[in-house]
Amino acid sequence: MKLAASLLGLVPAAVLAAASPSGAERAADAGRSLVGMSAPRLVLTTIDGQRIDLGRLYDTKAVYLKFWATWCVPCREQMPHLERTYLTAGSDLAVIAIDAGFNDSLADVREYRQHLGLTMPIVLDDGRLDTAFNLRVTPQHVVIARGGRILYVGHLADAPLEEALRAARSGAPSDSAAMGRTATASAAAVPSVHYQVGDRVPDLTLSTLDGGTFHLGAPGRATVLAFLSPWCESYLKSSRPQLAANCRAAREQSEVHAADPALRWLGIASGLWASPEDLSSYREQYHVTIPLTLDASGRLFHEFRVMTVPTLVLIDANGRIVRRVAGALAGSPDVLRALAMPATARDVLR
Repeated sequence: MKLAASLLGLVPAAVLAAASPSGAERAADAGRSLVGMSAPRLVLTTIDGQRIDLGRLYDTKAVYLKFWATWCVPCREQMPHLERTYLTAGSDLAVIAIDAGFNDSLADVREYRQHLGLTMPIVLDDGRLDTAFNLRVTPQHVVIARGGRILYVGHLADAPLEEALRAARSGAPSDSAAMGRTATASAAAVPSVHYQVGDRVPDLTLSTLDGGTFHLGAPGRATVLAFLSPWCESYLKSSRPQLAANCRAAREQSEVHAADPALRWLGIASGLWASPEDLSSYREQYHVTIPLTLDASGRLFHEFRVMTVPTLVLIDANGRIVRRVAGALAGSPDVLRALAMPATARDVLR
C-alpha cells in the first residue's frame, strides 16, 4: 500500500496543509523509545475469552502485534496481509491483532471480524497496551524477537515489516545498533491510577497548546475536561456519522459555555493520529477558544479511563470529580447547562 493511500481521507485537509507528520513518521517516532527495549510482559484476554501471556510467548517464539481500529481505512486495507501472516506463521511466530479500543466497542470488533472473516486472536485494548507500546497511529506494527526484545515499530505493510518478521523469527536483530542497547526495563510504564466519580484529582500542571499552564486540581472554580480527537468530526463523518456528530455537538456546546465564569474548560486531545500541528489546525478550522492540550503519551486518557470521544469530566471547585458524560450526552445543551449550575442544584441531577 502506498503511503499516500494510507493518509488521504484519514486526516482533514486543513491538517494535511499544516504539514502534519505522516503515518510512517508517527510510527517511527513511537518506535524511538521502544526499539531495543524489553517488551512488557502483560497478560491479555481475547474477545473470545482466551488468555494470552505475552511473557511466556516471548520465551518460545517471536511475537507480532498489530494495533488497528474498525474505523481506520489503512487498517482495513492491510487486513489481508495480517490474515495471511497469521495463517502462514508456523510455530515460531505468534500473531495478535490489537484493536486500540478507541471509539470501538466489543460489538464493533466482533462485527468487523465476521465481516472480514478474520481468524487470528483479537484483543480489545483497555488502554494498557496503547500506553505500553506508545500508540501514535493506526495501524501500528510491533515486532518482538524471541526473548522479548522489541525489534521494529512501523506503519506500513511493506518490505521493512517483512524483514523485521524474518529477523524476529530467525533470532537475528533487524537493527544491530538498537539491539546492542543494554536497557532491560519494560517498554513503558503503564499508569495504575484511575480517577472515578468521587475521587479528588491531584493538582497536575499541564502545558497548553499556546505554551501556557493549566493547574488541573486548582481549587476555586469547577473545571470541565473535554476529551477529544481533532479528526473526529471530519474523518468519521462518512464511516461513523453519529460519532462525528457527537464530536461536533460537544465542541459547539463547549464554546457556548466557554465564557461562563462558573466553569474552567480544558480540551484534552488524544495523541492518536494527532500532533501539535494537527491540534493547532483543528483550533483554527473550528475557531476553538477553550485552552487545548495534547495528551501525546495517552496518560490522561488512560488515568481518566476515557476510551471514546467526546467525553466530558466535571471536577468541582474542591477538585473532586462529580460527573462524567460521553457520546451524545457530551453535546447535549441540557447536560452542559446542568454542568454550569450551582453545586446544590447540580446534586439533584446526579
